[in-house]
Amino acid sequence: MIAPRRYLPSVPALLAFEACARLGSATQAATELSLTQSAISRQIKALEGQLGVQLMARQGRRLTLTQAGTEYVRDVREILSRLAQASVNAATQAQSGVLTLAILPAFGMHWLAPRLSDFAQAHREVTVNLSTRLHPFALGPSPFDAAIHFGHEDWPGVHYLPLMPETVVPVCAPSLAGAPFAVPADLLRHPLLHLETRPRAWARWFEAVGHPGEPPHGMMFDQFATMAQAAVHGLGIALLPTFVAAPYLKNGQLVLASDKTTESIGSYYLVWPDDRPTPPALEAFCAWLKTQTDSP
Repeated sequence: MIAPRRYLPSVPALLAFEACARLGSATQAATELSLTQSAISRQIKALEGQLGVQLMARQGRRLTLTQAGTEYVRDVREILSRLAQASVNAATQAQSGVLTLAILPAFGMHWLAPRLSDFAQAHREVTVNLSTRLHPFALGPSPFDAAIHFGHEDWPGVHYLPLMPETVVPVCAPSLAGAPFAVPADLLRHPLLHLETRPRAWARWFEAVGHPGEPPHGMMFDQFATMAQAAVHGLGIALLPTFVAAPYLKNGQLVLASDKTTESIGSYYLVWPDDRPTPPALEAFCAWLKTQTDSP
């Protein structure tokens, strides 16, 4: 038995609560869930009665979360998401193997996605589901079979398949006067674009090319794709992985700001939990990935 039944709310009650918390209105939640407003209100009251705590309060015409409700809704959303993903997996498992991967957006878009058709043709029995994640997370309790990880072998409780080191290049719009610059210090006369997850990328690049120091702050982005577009529109110089920069350099939207490149601060890995048997679909995917990289 997972837990006493009195602590297991019904799914309709959780859906009603989540919708009210997100929309701030029982009327809008009722429309979204194809129920009546009174049905939504009854579900919320039943949930609060079961838990013995007030989750929502009315302020004027809007419903607002109490402190307990604010904390509870975060867990509810995660649980509902995992339940939905488990249901999708169960529904498709009968007809094919399912492989659910967490990927980094830029690596998934520019390196993995163009190659996946080859895997799909070789393994028609496997359905690959992809979901983007920007930061490491607890892989064990997640709905993912494996994840793409950037950095070092510092993710606990996983197997590692090395994929490739990351090489970066500074790029800018063709209209930037003087590009490519012969001297790295010349780049400092222009705005430098930064990535949230790599706050010291520029400092490491300048150090690697023999110009150590602390580069100035600049615009911050959460993904390489948006940073690349900012560079295309002349907002500054971006430091991009070669596989992200390549299509922009090929079509002339970007040019090299310097001909100096360097290994970045880490490598890409496929990681998967080491406390469970490896699913056949993941074994097939690992074997295929080794044909796409230099992995032994």
